[in-house]
Amino acid sequence: MILPSPTHSNYTNLLTDIERGQVKIPQFQRDFVWTMQKSAALLDSILKGYPVGTFIFWSTKDRLRSVRDLGNTPLPEPKDGETVSFVLDGQQRLTSLYASLRGIKVERNSGKTDDFADMFITLDTGEDDQIVVTEVGDLVEGTWIRLRDLIHGSFQQLAAYPACYHERLSEYRRRIESYDFSIILVKDVPIDVATEIFTRINVGGKPLSVFEIMVAKTYDESREFDLAEKFEELVARLEPLDYETVSDATLLQLVSLILTKDCKKQTILKLGKVAFIDTWPRAVDAFERAVEFFRNSYRIPVSQLLPYNTLLVPFAYFFYHHPDKPSADQRPLLEDFFWRCSLGGRYSSAVESKLAQDVRRIDRILDNKSPDYDWAVDISPDFLLDNGWFNAGRSSIKAILCLYAFHQPKSFSDNSIVSIRNYWLKQANSKNYHHFFPRAYLGKKNVEEWRINNILNITIVDDYLNKREIRAKPPATYMKTFKKSNKVLATTMASHLIGDLDGFGVWENDYDTFLAERARLVSEELSKRIISRQIDTDGQAARDDDYEEEAVSFE
Repeated sequence: MILPSPTHSNYTNLLTDIERGQVKIPQFQRDFVWTMQKSAALLDSILKGYPVGTFIFWSTKDRLRSVRDLGNTPLPEPKDGETVSFVLDGQQRLTSLYASLRGIKVERNSGKTDDFADMFITLDTGEDDQIVVTEVGDLVEGTWIRLRDLIHGSFQQLAAYPACYHERLSEYRRRIESYDFSIILVKDVPIDVATEIFTRINVGGKPLSVFEIMVAKTYDESREFDLAEKFEELVARLEPLDYETVSDATLLQLVSLILTKDCKKQTILKLGKVAFIDTWPRAVDAFERAVEFFRNSYRIPVSQLLPYNTLLVPFAYFFYHHPDKPSADQRPLLEDFFWRCSLGGRYSSAVESKLAQDVRRIDRILDNKSPDYDWAVDISPDFLLDNGWFNAGRSSIKAILCLYAFHQPKSFSDNSIVSIRNYWLKQANSKNYHHFFPRAYLGKKNVEEWRINNILNITIVDDYLNKREIRAKPPATYMKTFKKSNKVLATTMASHLIGDLDGFGVWENDYDTFLAERARLVSEELSKRIISRQIDTDGQAARDDDYEEEAVSFE
């Protein structure tokens, strides 16, 4: 790597490079925000020979996504093979300089347009005063000149000014044209180094995400590939499916795993542009297949219910290599993988390294072989009861919510299918979550909060009127109302994994019996989805031994 080298450029060469399209604003730069007055102060400093800071350019033959040219002015694209200078530091100053000296109009993102032709030089002002101004309404005609005209005006135009100003006009023009701009050139470095320099310079700003860097790196006009637009198109297709909450990181991880079986940040940033673009269409197709698989096979209706969005990555990896439906041998292996990851808190930390391990497990499933696992899961009723604290952010809790959703829960009142929405599931007090034994009722019975707010006491509903009707009523009371309006109440309750209301202690308001019976049913349902392994048996035995030791020491 060649170290950053200091250099310089005068006004003429700098503007020539800009207008040839060889100086660009990379996509990750913020918008131009300087006011006309601040830009005037910059030009005033240049006119007086003051230092105005150093520009830092990244010189490269790579073509990045450049969402705007200087001042949002259309400028030519450089020819293939030509070196381009992307502005890492100095965008506001450089844009102000170019817009002011060319007198162009700059359209802001807010919709406002500033006319930089309204940048003037006063000819009667002393050196210690502001020479470059944006308002001349109070000045005498002939005592000021547009900055644009000073630089680009004809001899006749300048000569028309009173003779007393000719020397000053000539001097001001010479100062601007001869001003030596300081530049640091960063050459022959990869994009992750260039963006690291950008991040360190902009220490007060938000660090660039890997996705923002890859948007810039993979942009290819000839192939009409813009990663930001491609991802937005994907999200638009997922929105009707209620899977629009997926993150851009998951797609980058997927492509990287397909190409390298690794998805660390450094690996993603080193992916070749051509390989990335070539892989993208099939990777996205596989991702959408994974979404459909979750919706149809596991009946997870919305992405907000997923224990981890990350789970889409290994499943999309599977469908990339196996576009058809999983075979009879693969289905139970995939299901076992899903529930083990969900109940075991698989992606709560070290996601990148765990994904790299897990695609190798998927490779075994692709070969119709069972993977090995180094973490155990406990789905016993006692474990579910003891570890069921309801928090909508916990993966194990979301896994059980997915189990509830699989049975397509019905409305207590009329047996209609519950509607589940991403928006409603963002908070634990969502309209979709309902404590079957109301918290207020159990609180009056002095039941401990950790036992009240248990996932086994949660049902998924969609009619908030149910809550208005139920409020703090005991279930024996409010269920009598629904029994009258719903002739198939037993079928409805089965869709919530609640069996015979007598056996579940509902009519006696027996909360202990209800929790125990529901824990049993949930455990049975999970056992249908998880392949029993020795590691689970060993783990449960170890926990039982710990429990017995604690009991002995307590006695």
